[in-house]
Amino acid sequence: MTTPAPISSSPFAPAEANRAGRCAGKKTPRRSRNGWICMTFLAAMTAAIAARYFTLDPKLFLAQQRAVYVANLVPLLFHVGGGILALALGPWQFVPRIRARHPAVHRAIGRIYLLSALAAGIGGLLLVPKGLYWPVAPLGFAGLAIVLLHASGMAFATIRRRAITEHQIWMIRSYSLIFAAVTFRLWLAVFSSTALPFDRAYMSGAWLSWLINLLVAQWLIVRIRSRRRAYRSVPESGS
Repeated sequence: MTTPAPISSSPFAPAEANRAGRCAGKKTPRRSRNGWICMTFLAAMTAAIAARYFTLDPKLFLAQQRAVYVANLVPLLFHVGGGILALALGPWQFVPRIRARHPAVHRAIGRIYLLSALAAGIGGLLLVPKGLYWPVAPLGFAGLAIVLLHASGMAFATIRRRAITEHQIWMIRSYSLIFAAVTFRLWLAVFSSTALPFDRAYMSGAWLSWLINLLVAQWLIVRIRSRRRAYRSVPESGS
């Protein structure tokens, strides 16, 4: 399958929140910075591991899917390449300082991110018919790809309308779905050390890795909205 006070303790909070926090004389909470660092580290590590697929060495492919991947290299690399770029770039979309001081950089990162998410989603859909443990796992990954394409499309549509807040919210949802690449691998790693068979861990992870991320994203969005409303009400209560 994540800023500042007083709007949110999440690294996904909007730029306005960071400016509001500075105006209020408060610093970004340390837990927010630590959360962003942890998220970015996990995303970078997962992207680096997935990048090995571009060596085209079948030994590095998932053993249970090795033959399928070798026979479908184009959609595989389309999916993996898009996922790598989106994973690595996504966290930098949520850095208020970049948005505020370097808007051109923010826009460039955003465009590359959305194109990468598009590639990851389409590549994933192309691989669904060849998926492992049909129909449970492939349908789970198909759902992930479809929701990712929808969220990323909405992020693009809202920024075109200059609906900044809604754009940021859809970007949170989009990246939470991209981050499922991390959550899924962590899920398999945890359950590989238990007695749960690999097929059950794989099938359950194909669904829960992104559904859990979406729930976390929605929790963050609710906090952002509620704290923004509370911040906006302060001048009125003091007048």
